[in-house]
Amino acid sequence: MTGLYTTLNLTMSIPVVAAAALAAWRLRGADRRRWLVGVGGALAILLVLTAVFDNLMIAAGLVAYDDALTSGLRLGLAPIEDFSYAVAAAVFVPSVWALLTAGGRGNGDDDDEGHDPDPPAAAGSAAPRGLLATLFWASRPVSWINTAAPFALAYLLASGGFDLRGVIGTLFFLVPYNLAMYGINDVFDYESDLRNPRKGGVEGSVLDRSRHRATLVAAALTTVPFLAYLVAVGTLESSMWLAASAFAVIAYSARGLRFKEIPFLDSVTSAFHFVSPAIVGWTLVGAPLTGAVWACLAAFLLWGAASQAFGAVQDVRFDREAGLKSVATVLGARATVWFALACYAAAVVVLVVVAPWPASGAAAAVLPYLATVAAYTRVGDGDAERTNEGWKRFLVLNGLAGFCVTQIVLWSVIVWS
Repeated sequence: MTGLYTTLNLTMSIPVVAAAALAAWRLRGADRRRWLVGVGGALAILLVLTAVFDNLMIAAGLVAYDDALTSGLRLGLAPIEDFSYAVAAAVFVPSVWALLTAGGRGNGDDDDEGHDPDPPAAAGSAAPRGLLATLFWASRPVSWINTAAPFALAYLLASGGFDLRGVIGTLFFLVPYNLAMYGINDVFDYESDLRNPRKGGVEGSVLDRSRHRATLVAAALTTVPFLAYLVAVGTLESSMWLAASAFAVIAYSARGLRFKEIPFLDSVTSAFHFVSPAIVGWTLVGAPLTGAVWACLAAFLLWGAASQAFGAVQDVRFDREAGLKSVATVLGARATVWFALACYAAAVVVLVVVAPWPASGAAAAVLPYLATVAAYTRVGDGDAERTNEGWKRFLVLNGLAGFCVTQIVLWSVIVWS
Protein backbone atom coordinates (compact mmCIF):
# COMPACT_ATOMS: atom_id res chain seq x y z
CA MET A 1 0.00 0.00 0.00
CA THR A 2 3.04 2.29 0.21
CA GLY A 3 2.74 5.20 -2.18
CA LEU A 4 -0.69 4.11 -3.44
CA TYR A 5 -1.57 7.62 -4.62
CA THR A 6 1.82 8.01 -6.28
CA THR A 7 1.57 4.72 -8.16
CA LEU A 8 -1.95 5.44 -9.35
CA ASN A 9 -1.07 8.98 -10.42
CA LEU A 10 1.96 7.84 -12.39
CA THR A 11 -0.09 5.18 -14.16
CA MET A 12 -2.93 7.53 -15.02
CA SER A 13 -0.49 10.22 -16.21
CA ILE A 14 0.33 8.16 -19.30
CA PRO A 15 -2.66 9.35 -21.40
CA VAL A 16 -2.12 12.93 -20.18
CA VAL A 17 1.47 12.89 -21.38
CA ALA A 18 0.36 11.22 -24.63
CA ALA A 19 -2.26 13.92 -25.29
CA ALA A 20 0.24 16.71 -24.59
CA ALA A 21 2.90 15.11 -26.80
CA LEU A 22 0.37 14.64 -29.58
CA ALA A 23 -0.71 18.28 -29.34
CA ALA A 24 2.89 19.53 -29.32
CA TRP A 25 3.63 17.45 -32.43
CA ARG A 26 0.55 18.27 -34.47
CA LEU A 27 -0.27 21.88 -33.61
CA ARG A 28 1.37 24.70 -35.50
CA GLY A 29 1.23 28.48 -35.55
CA ALA A 30 -1.85 30.08 -33.98
CA ASP A 31 -3.24 26.69 -32.94
CA ARG A 32 -0.10 25.94 -30.93
CA ARG A 33 -0.08 29.39 -29.32
CA ARG A 34 -3.72 29.03 -28.26
CA TRP A 35 -2.98 25.61 -26.82
CA LEU A 36 0.00 26.86 -24.82
CA VAL A 37 -1.99 29.81 -23.48
CA GLY A 38 -4.88 27.48 -22.55
CA VAL A 39 -2.63 24.99 -20.78
CA GLY A 40 -0.58 27.66 -19.03
CA GLY A 41 -3.58 29.68 -17.88
CA ALA A 42 -5.55 26.67 -16.68
CA LEU A 43 -2.49 25.23 -14.94
CA ALA A 44 -1.76 28.43 -13.02
CA ILE A 45 -5.37 28.85 -11.90
CA LEU A 46 -5.94 25.21 -10.90
CA LEU A 47 -2.65 24.88 -9.04
CA VAL A 48 -3.34 28.00 -6.98
CA LEU A 49 -6.92 26.94 -6.22
CA THR A 50 -5.79 23.42 -5.31
CA ALA A 51 -3.10 24.74 -2.98
CA VAL A 52 -5.48 27.14 -1.25
CA PHE A 53 -8.54 24.95 -0.86
CA ASP A 54 -6.69 21.68 -0.13
CA ASN A 55 -4.88 23.33 2.74
CA LEU A 56 -8.07 24.94 4.03
CA MET A 57 -10.03 21.69 3.93
CA ILE A 58 -7.26 19.69 5.59
CA ALA A 59 -6.77 22.36 8.26
CA ALA A 60 -10.53 22.33 8.93
CA GLY A 61 -10.47 18.55 9.34
CA LEU A 62 -12.76 17.90 6.38
CA VAL A 63 -10.27 15.51 4.76
CA ALA A 64 -7.14 13.72 5.91
CA TYR A 65 -4.36 11.79 4.18
CA ASP A 66 -2.27 8.90 5.40
CA ASP A 67 1.42 9.43 4.63
CA ALA A 68 1.71 5.66 4.14
CA LEU A 69 -0.38 6.05 0.97
CA THR A 70 1.60 8.99 -0.41
CA SER A 71 5.20 9.93 -1.14
CA GLY A 72 5.24 11.96 2.07
CA LEU A 73 5.94 15.22 0.22
CA ARG A 74 3.53 18.02 1.07
CA LEU A 75 2.94 21.62 0.09
CA GLY A 76 1.78 23.03 3.37
CA LEU A 77 -0.70 20.40 4.57
CA ALA A 78 -1.61 19.14 1.07
CA PRO A 79 0.11 15.99 -0.27
CA ILE A 80 1.93 16.67 -3.51
CA GLU A 81 -0.09 13.92 -5.23
CA ASP A 82 -3.24 16.02 -4.92
CA PHE A 83 -1.81 18.48 -7.43
CA SER A 84 -1.63 15.80 -10.10
CA TYR A 85 -5.37 16.16 -10.69
CA ALA A 86 -4.95 19.87 -11.40
CA VAL A 87 -2.04 19.17 -13.74
CA ALA A 88 -3.95 16.40 -15.52
CA ALA A 89 -7.04 18.55 -16.04
CA ALA A 90 -5.04 21.62 -17.13
CA VAL A 91 -3.01 19.64 -19.67
CA PHE A 92 -5.37 16.92 -20.90
CA VAL A 93 -8.57 18.89 -21.52
CA PRO A 94 -6.98 21.81 -23.46
CA SER A 95 -4.85 19.34 -25.43
CA VAL A 96 -7.85 17.26 -26.51
CA TRP A 97 -9.88 20.36 -27.29
CA ALA A 98 -7.04 21.91 -29.32
CA LEU A 99 -6.62 18.72 -31.33
CA LEU A 100 -10.35 18.62 -32.09
CA THR A 101 -10.62 22.26 -33.13
CA ALA A 102 -7.21 22.86 -34.76
CA GLY A 103 -7.38 24.60 -38.12
CA GLY A 104 -4.63 22.43 -39.55
CA ARG A 105 -3.07 23.63 -42.80
CA GLY A 106 -3.81 26.99 -44.23
CA ASN A 107 -3.92 28.98 -41.01
CA GLY A 108 -1.65 31.56 -42.52
CA ASP A 109 1.44 30.98 -40.39
CA ASP A 110 4.82 30.53 -41.99
CA ASP A 111 5.83 27.79 -39.58
CA ASP A 112 3.15 25.51 -41.06
CA GLU A 113 5.28 25.15 -44.19
CA GLY A 114 6.72 21.71 -44.58
CA HIS A 115 4.43 20.12 -41.97
CA ASP A 116 1.44 17.89 -42.48
CA PRO A 117 -0.57 18.09 -39.24
CA ASP A 118 -3.33 15.79 -40.39
CA PRO A 119 -3.28 12.03 -40.91
CA PRO A 120 -3.92 10.84 -44.49
CA ALA A 121 -7.58 11.24 -45.38
CA ALA A 122 -8.00 8.64 -48.08
CA ALA A 123 -6.15 6.16 -50.19
CA GLY A 124 -4.60 7.76 -53.19
CA SER A 125 -4.85 11.32 -51.84
CA ALA A 126 -1.31 11.27 -50.48
CA ALA A 127 1.49 8.90 -49.73
CA PRO A 128 0.67 6.97 -46.55
CA ARG A 129 2.52 7.82 -43.36
CA GLY A 130 5.15 5.59 -41.87
CA LEU A 131 3.94 2.38 -40.28
CA LEU A 132 4.45 3.51 -36.67
CA ALA A 133 2.56 6.76 -37.28
CA THR A 134 -0.23 4.82 -38.97
CA LEU A 135 -0.52 2.41 -36.05
CA PHE A 136 -0.43 5.28 -33.57
CA TRP A 137 -3.38 7.00 -35.22
CA ALA A 138 -5.26 3.75 -35.72
CA SER A 139 -5.13 3.10 -31.95
CA ARG A 140 -7.08 6.34 -31.19
CA PRO A 141 -4.67 7.76 -28.56
CA VAL A 142 -7.30 10.15 -27.22
CA SER A 143 -9.37 7.12 -26.19
CA TRP A 144 -6.63 5.05 -24.54
CA ILE A 145 -7.68 6.10 -21.05
CA ASN A 146 -11.25 4.86 -21.63
CA THR A 147 -10.15 1.22 -21.48
CA ALA A 148 -7.04 1.45 -19.29
CA ALA A 149 -8.75 3.28 -16.44
CA PRO A 150 -11.59 0.74 -15.93
CA PHE A 151 -9.03 -2.07 -15.61
CA ALA A 152 -6.67 -0.11 -13.34
CA LEU A 153 -9.40 1.18 -11.04
CA ALA A 154 -11.12 -2.22 -10.76
CA TYR A 155 -7.78 -3.90 -10.05
CA LEU A 156 -6.92 -1.30 -7.41
CA LEU A 157 -10.33 -1.58 -5.75
CA ALA A 158 -10.26 -5.40 -5.74
CA SER A 159 -6.68 -5.81 -4.52
CA GLY A 160 -6.21 -2.68 -2.41
CA GLY A 161 -2.87 -2.05 -4.10
CA PHE A 162 -0.97 -2.07 -7.36
CA ASP A 163 1.78 -4.44 -8.46
CA LEU A 164 3.55 -5.58 -11.65
CA ARG A 165 0.52 -7.58 -12.76
CA GLY A 166 -1.64 -4.49 -12.45
CA VAL A 167 0.84 -2.32 -14.34
CA ILE A 168 1.18 -4.79 -17.23
CA GLY A 169 -2.57 -5.20 -17.43
CA THR A 170 -3.03 -1.43 -17.51
CA LEU A 171 -0.45 -1.09 -20.29
CA PHE A 172 -2.23 -3.78 -22.30
CA PHE A 173 -5.60 -2.09 -22.06
CA LEU A 174 -3.96 1.29 -22.69
CA VAL A 175 -2.40 0.69 -26.13
CA PRO A 176 -2.41 -2.87 -27.63
CA TYR A 177 -6.08 -3.41 -26.80
CA ASN A 178 -7.03 -0.15 -28.51
CA LEU A 179 -4.85 -0.87 -31.52
CA ALA A 180 -6.65 -4.19 -31.95
CA MET A 181 -10.11 -2.74 -31.38
CA TYR A 182 -9.82 0.33 -33.58
CA GLY A 183 -7.32 -1.07 -36.08
CA ILE A 184 -9.59 -3.99 -36.97
CA ASN A 185 -12.47 -1.53 -37.20
CA ASP A 186 -10.55 0.76 -39.58
CA VAL A 187 -9.67 -2.14 -41.87
CA PHE A 188 -13.22 -3.43 -42.25
CA ASP A 189 -14.92 0.00 -42.20
CA TYR A 190 -12.70 1.41 -44.93
CA GLU A 191 -15.46 2.07 -47.48
CA SER A 192 -17.65 3.84 -44.95
CA ASP A 193 -14.75 5.89 -43.54
CA LEU A 194 -13.90 7.19 -47.01
CA ARG A 195 -17.32 8.86 -47.15
CA ASN A 196 -17.15 10.24 -43.63
CA PRO A 197 -15.68 13.77 -43.37
CA ARG A 198 -14.98 13.49 -39.64
CA LYS A 199 -12.53 10.66 -40.26
CA GLY A 200 -8.88 11.46 -40.77
CA GLY A 201 -8.21 13.07 -37.36
CA VAL A 202 -8.51 12.30 -33.66
CA GLU A 203 -12.03 10.93 -34.20
CA GLY A 204 -10.69 8.15 -36.39
CA SER A 205 -8.19 7.59 -39.17
CA VAL A 206 -8.85 6.52 -42.72
CA LEU A 207 -6.48 3.59 -42.99
CA ASP A 208 -4.72 3.43 -46.34
CA ARG A 209 -5.30 0.09 -48.09
CA SER A 210 -1.56 -0.58 -48.18
CA ARG A 211 -1.55 -0.59 -44.37
CA HIS A 212 -4.46 -2.97 -43.79
CA ARG A 213 -2.46 -6.18 -43.54
CA ALA A 214 0.29 -4.57 -41.47
CA THR A 215 -2.26 -3.16 -39.03
CA LEU A 216 -3.89 -6.54 -38.49
CA VAL A 217 -0.50 -8.22 -38.03
CA ALA A 218 0.64 -5.51 -35.60
CA ALA A 219 -2.59 -5.86 -33.62
CA ALA A 220 -2.02 -9.59 -33.27
CA LEU A 221 1.68 -9.31 -32.39
CA THR A 222 1.12 -6.68 -29.71
CA THR A 223 -1.87 -8.31 -28.03
CA VAL A 224 -1.00 -12.03 -27.95
CA PRO A 225 2.00 -11.73 -25.54
CA PHE A 226 -0.09 -9.64 -23.11
CA LEU A 227 -2.99 -12.06 -23.33
CA ALA A 228 -0.68 -15.00 -22.64
CA TYR A 229 0.81 -13.22 -19.61
CA LEU A 230 -2.56 -12.24 -18.14
CA VAL A 231 -3.80 -15.81 -18.55
CA ALA A 232 -0.66 -17.18 -16.87
CA VAL A 233 -0.90 -14.89 -13.83
CA GLY A 234 -4.70 -14.73 -13.61
CA THR A 235 -7.53 -16.97 -12.54
CA LEU A 236 -9.73 -19.25 -14.62
CA GLU A 237 -12.54 -16.72 -14.32
CA SER A 238 -10.38 -13.77 -15.40
CA SER A 239 -9.08 -15.79 -18.35
CA MET A 240 -12.62 -16.54 -19.50
CA TRP A 241 -13.56 -12.86 -19.30
CA LEU A 242 -10.34 -11.94 -21.10
CA ALA A 243 -11.22 -14.38 -23.89
CA ALA A 244 -14.71 -12.87 -24.12
CA SER A 245 -13.20 -9.40 -24.28
CA ALA A 246 -10.82 -10.37 -27.09
CA PHE A 247 -13.63 -12.08 -29.00
CA ALA A 248 -15.83 -8.98 -28.71
CA VAL A 249 -13.02 -6.82 -30.12
CA ILE A 250 -12.78 -9.04 -33.19
CA ALA A 251 -16.48 -9.80 -33.59
CA TYR A 252 -17.51 -6.15 -33.58
CA SER A 253 -15.83 -5.36 -36.90
CA ALA A 254 -14.42 -8.46 -38.60
CA ARG A 255 -16.03 -9.74 -41.77
CA GLY A 256 -18.27 -12.75 -41.15
CA LEU A 257 -19.22 -11.59 -37.65
CA ARG A 258 -19.80 -7.82 -37.87
CA PHE A 259 -21.65 -7.39 -34.57
CA LYS A 260 -21.56 -3.66 -35.28
CA GLU A 261 -24.06 -4.22 -38.08
CA ILE A 262 -26.57 -6.01 -35.85
CA PRO A 263 -28.75 -3.30 -34.28
CA PHE A 264 -28.69 -3.21 -30.47
CA LEU A 265 -26.03 -5.92 -30.39
CA ASP A 266 -23.73 -3.22 -31.78
CA SER A 267 -24.40 -1.02 -28.74
CA VAL A 268 -24.02 -3.87 -26.24
CA THR A 269 -20.79 -5.14 -27.81
CA SER A 270 -19.28 -1.66 -27.96
CA ALA A 271 -20.16 -1.11 -24.31
CA PHE A 272 -18.59 -4.46 -23.41
CA HIS A 273 -15.34 -3.22 -24.94
CA PHE A 274 -15.08 -0.79 -22.01
CA VAL A 275 -16.76 -2.86 -19.30
CA SER A 276 -14.75 -6.04 -19.89
CA PRO A 277 -11.40 -4.49 -18.85
CA ALA A 278 -12.99 -3.68 -15.49
CA ILE A 279 -14.26 -7.25 -15.12
CA VAL A 280 -10.83 -8.63 -16.01
CA GLY A 281 -9.16 -6.30 -13.53
CA TRP A 282 -11.57 -7.35 -10.77
CA THR A 283 -11.37 -11.10 -11.35
CA LEU A 284 -7.62 -11.15 -12.05
CA VAL A 285 -6.99 -11.05 -8.29
CA GLY A 286 -9.75 -13.56 -7.55
CA ALA A 287 -12.26 -11.03 -6.22
CA PRO A 288 -15.88 -12.31 -6.39
CA LEU A 289 -18.45 -10.70 -8.69
CA THR A 290 -21.05 -9.88 -6.04
CA GLY A 291 -24.45 -8.35 -6.57
CA ALA A 292 -23.09 -4.89 -5.77
CA VAL A 293 -20.32 -5.31 -8.32
CA TRP A 294 -22.78 -6.50 -10.97
CA ALA A 295 -24.95 -3.43 -10.32
CA CYS A 296 -21.99 -1.15 -11.03
CA LEU A 297 -21.06 -3.15 -14.13
CA ALA A 298 -24.66 -3.04 -15.41
CA ALA A 299 -24.71 0.74 -15.01
CA PHE A 300 -21.39 0.98 -16.83
CA LEU A 301 -22.75 -1.22 -19.63
CA LEU A 302 -25.83 1.00 -19.98
CA TRP A 303 -23.59 4.06 -20.11
CA GLY A 304 -21.46 2.46 -22.84
CA ALA A 305 -24.48 1.37 -24.88
CA ALA A 306 -25.93 4.88 -24.68
CA SER A 307 -22.65 6.45 -25.79
CA GLN A 308 -22.28 4.09 -28.74
CA ALA A 309 -25.86 4.67 -29.87
CA PHE A 310 -25.52 8.44 -29.68
CA GLY A 311 -22.20 8.26 -31.53
CA ALA A 312 -23.86 6.25 -34.31
CA VAL A 313 -26.38 9.05 -34.97
CA GLN A 314 -23.78 11.33 -36.56
CA ASP A 315 -22.85 8.60 -39.06
CA VAL A 316 -26.36 7.66 -40.22
CA ARG A 317 -25.97 9.05 -43.74
CA PHE A 318 -22.47 7.70 -44.30
CA ASP A 319 -23.33 4.24 -43.00
CA ARG A 320 -26.39 4.06 -45.24
CA GLU A 321 -24.38 5.14 -48.27
CA ALA A 322 -21.89 2.37 -47.53
CA GLY A 323 -24.67 -0.17 -47.00
CA LEU A 324 -23.86 -0.58 -43.29
CA LYS A 325 -26.45 -1.19 -40.57
CA SER A 326 -26.42 0.17 -37.04
CA VAL A 327 -28.86 0.91 -34.27
CA ALA A 328 -29.13 4.42 -35.73
CA THR A 329 -29.78 3.38 -39.34
CA VAL A 330 -32.59 1.09 -38.16
CA LEU A 331 -34.23 3.32 -35.55
CA GLY A 332 -33.48 6.62 -37.24
CA ALA A 333 -31.62 9.56 -35.72
CA ARG A 334 -34.33 10.90 -33.40
CA ALA A 335 -35.38 7.53 -31.97
CA THR A 336 -31.74 6.61 -31.39
CA VAL A 337 -31.17 9.80 -29.41
CA TRP A 338 -34.13 8.86 -27.22
CA PHE A 339 -32.77 5.33 -26.87
CA ALA A 340 -29.45 6.77 -25.68
CA LEU A 341 -31.28 9.00 -23.19
CA ALA A 342 -33.19 6.00 -21.84
CA CYS A 343 -29.96 4.04 -21.34
CA TYR A 344 -28.27 6.92 -19.52
CA ALA A 345 -31.32 7.37 -17.30
CA ALA A 346 -31.38 3.63 -16.57
CA ALA A 347 -27.70 3.78 -15.58
CA VAL A 348 -28.51 6.54 -13.07
CA VAL A 349 -31.41 4.54 -11.63
CA VAL A 350 -29.32 1.38 -11.24
CA LEU A 351 -26.54 3.26 -9.46
CA VAL A 352 -28.87 5.17 -7.14
CA VAL A 353 -31.26 2.30 -6.32
CA VAL A 354 -29.08 -0.83 -6.45
CA ALA A 355 -25.41 0.11 -6.09
CA PRO A 356 -24.06 0.66 -2.58
CA TRP A 357 -22.48 3.89 -1.38
CA PRO A 358 -20.05 5.32 -2.45
CA ALA A 359 -20.48 3.65 -5.86
CA SER A 360 -23.94 5.18 -6.14
CA GLY A 361 -22.24 8.58 -6.17
CA ALA A 362 -21.04 7.82 -9.69
CA ALA A 363 -24.59 8.60 -10.84
CA ALA A 364 -23.61 12.27 -10.74
CA ALA A 365 -21.01 11.59 -13.44
CA VAL A 366 -23.75 10.38 -15.83
CA LEU A 367 -25.89 13.53 -15.54
CA PRO A 368 -23.75 15.69 -17.89
CA TYR A 369 -24.19 13.04 -20.61
CA LEU A 370 -27.95 13.20 -20.15
CA ALA A 371 -27.88 16.98 -20.49
CA THR A 372 -25.71 16.83 -23.61
CA VAL A 373 -27.82 14.24 -25.43
CA ALA A 374 -31.11 15.88 -24.39
CA ALA A 375 -30.21 18.87 -26.57
CA TYR A 376 -30.63 16.72 -29.69
CA THR A 377 -34.04 15.13 -29.10
CA ARG A 378 -35.44 16.93 -32.16
CA VAL A 379 -32.67 15.89 -34.53
CA GLY A 380 -33.70 14.13 -37.74
CA ASP A 381 -31.92 11.97 -40.28
CA GLY A 382 -31.38 15.02 -42.49
CA ASP A 383 -29.39 16.96 -39.89
CA ALA A 384 -28.05 14.06 -37.81
CA GLU A 385 -24.47 15.15 -38.44
CA ARG A 386 -24.89 18.13 -36.11
CA THR A 387 -24.78 15.71 -33.17
CA ASN A 388 -21.03 15.57 -33.79
CA GLU A 389 -20.69 18.71 -31.66
CA GLY A 390 -22.27 16.87 -28.75
CA TRP A 391 -20.11 13.83 -29.45
CA LYS A 392 -16.96 15.95 -29.22
CA ARG A 393 -18.01 17.07 -25.76
CA PHE A 394 -17.91 13.45 -24.67
CA LEU A 395 -14.10 13.53 -24.87
CA VAL A 396 -14.13 16.12 -22.08
CA LEU A 397 -17.02 14.52 -20.19
CA ASN A 398 -15.18 11.18 -20.19
CA GLY A 399 -12.28 12.84 -18.41
CA LEU A 400 -14.56 14.40 -15.82
CA ALA A 401 -16.41 11.13 -15.29
CA GLY A 402 -13.11 9.29 -14.91
CA PHE A 403 -11.99 11.83 -12.30
CA CYS A 404 -15.22 11.33 -10.35
CA VAL A 405 -14.96 7.53 -10.41
CA THR A 406 -11.26 7.68 -9.47
CA GLN A 407 -12.08 9.68 -6.36
CA ILE A 408 -14.75 7.15 -5.40
CA VAL A 409 -12.32 4.26 -5.85
CA LEU A 410 -9.60 5.97 -3.82
CA TRP A 411 -12.06 6.74 -1.04
CA SER A 412 -13.24 3.13 -1.04
CA VAL A 413 -9.70 1.71 -0.93
CA ILE A 414 -8.78 3.93 2.01
CA VAL A 415 -11.93 3.08 3.97
CA TRP A 416 -11.88 -0.65 3.24
CA SER A 417 -8.20 -1.00 4.03
